[in-house]
Amino acid sequence: MNSLDFSLLYPTVEKRNFHEVAENRPNVSEAVCDELGLNEIFGLKSGSLTDFFTSDPEVIRYRQQTVADLLELPELLETLSGIHPILDDIRELRRLDNDNVSSADSYLYSITEIELYVSCLDTLHKGLSAVKDKIYGTAFTRLSEFVTELCESEYYVQLNKKLSALTERVHEVRSVTIGVNLDREFRPESAAVISLNGERFKSGRVLDKILRLSFKNDAFTCISELSPFGKGQSENKQEALNGAFNSAIEDVFRSSVRGWRAIVAEYVIENTDFLLRLLPEIEFLSRAAEVVGRLREKGLSVVFPEVAPADEKAFSATELYNPRVALAIDDEIVANDLVFDDNAKIYVLSGPNRGGKSVITVAVGAAQAMCQLGLPVPASFAKISVTSGIFTHFPEGADDTIDKGRLGEECARLREIFDAIDEDGMFLLDESLSSTGAYEASYIASEILTALAVMGCRGIFSTHLHELAAIIPEINERSRERGGVPIDTLVAGIEEGRRSFKIHRAKPDGRSYARDIADKYGLSFDSLMERNKK
Repeated sequence: MNSLDFSLLYPTVEKRNFHEVAENRPNVSEAVCDELGLNEIFGLKSGSLTDFFTSDPEVIRYRQQTVADLLELPELLETLSGIHPILDDIRELRRLDNDNVSSADSYLYSITEIELYVSCLDTLHKGLSAVKDKIYGTAFTRLSEFVTELCESEYYVQLNKKLSALTERVHEVRSVTIGVNLDREFRPESAAVISLNGERFKSGRVLDKILRLSFKNDAFTCISELSPFGKGQSENKQEALNGAFNSAIEDVFRSSVRGWRAIVAEYVIENTDFLLRLLPEIEFLSRAAEVVGRLREKGLSVVFPEVAPADEKAFSATELYNPRVALAIDDEIVANDLVFDDNAKIYVLSGPNRGGKSVITVAVGAAQAMCQLGLPVPASFAKISVTSGIFTHFPEGADDTIDKGRLGEECARLREIFDAIDEDGMFLLDESLSSTGAYEASYIASEILTALAVMGCRGIFSTHLHELAAIIPEINERSRERGGVPIDTLVAGIEEGRRSFKIHRAKPDGRSYARDIADKYGLSFDSLMERNKK
């Protein structure tokens, strides 16, 4: 197998190359990942989640196999965790070597990079060999075969032998003996390295050496105190000494390293490039497995979704929950069932403030996004069609006051979403248009929902506007004339005056919410009359 063809996330090089072009990936922005809480829980450093989204069912299934192996074989995750810091070190060495460093430093960087490369391959080989008979997915099977082929090749065996001999010579150097010629005024005139030594020099006094009469056997005891390098020297003198020293070291290393480096450079660079290219994929998969593992540890369900055809516009989830909330709190998580079907591709979700509307809206987006990352989703069952993009509008500091400036900003953002979304897109609007009065907000929202229904999108409009939910039949009648998808209503429940955080498919009853709240706080007519009797 050619190392350039391999990927842990894409089944073929053609699909990997296709996804490297941002325009070929689904439209899921960095801002959307932030609003869905995904950037927070994944915390990637070597890449962005937006680099990994796909709408290709084959790619999703390939990744599902890869992640399943990581979840079922903890040794695999441990192996990836072991090579991650090694690859970080190789990348940092590459960066340093590209800076203006001396030839001596460059030679040492080259040796160190080869050492790290060998360490990385050996770690991979040992880890993969231990579980190769248990691996299910194609990705780790191919990686195991390729690493085994590399490590058992004659070239790699010889590389190890030569590296051991070379590093032993380089690492055993503990000091340098320098010869300095002086002019008539005892000023340094010229200098050169006499030898590289395996022993460090020690401080001493000339009188001690004379009294011990041990010049021959005490070559590494100085006749004066050792002085820290650079102490009492000007910056120019330090640079001059550095230059002379590096030049001398380069001459010494040249015969040992330079020719050998040229021989192995192409081989090592090609294969370390292969490993470095996998670094973002390794980090993504490792973090994904860790997130899923944390959810499982809390006793929560995660499941690989069935990937439905795109034109089915399917989203069906049982016991769906918000992963960011689940990882942030220790309280019991309320899960909900939600399905987009022939009677509803769009939902208007209403209910009391802090009743769970935002939580379930984010949960739907997180499940859709995680599906299109090739990961398990936070539910006990899921069947999901891929989307062409996920579009969110979660205004900050939403309230019920009239703010024409913010209303303009909200409307501009909603126009941007409409311009970008297509019939296969998903929208999630949370308390949009809350910056204006109920009448104006309901009217504008009805226009937006009608247009999105005619386009054939799927999504959720979470709102405090009970008036909007009441006119859904009118919106459906208007959009149906143009072939629009149906809209239905969801309500965030209140049971006995308490927010249950359960979502029901029902028509909203704003009066019942108000009555339950009035009863809860003892402000209903009957409650007040009882108080009056007292």
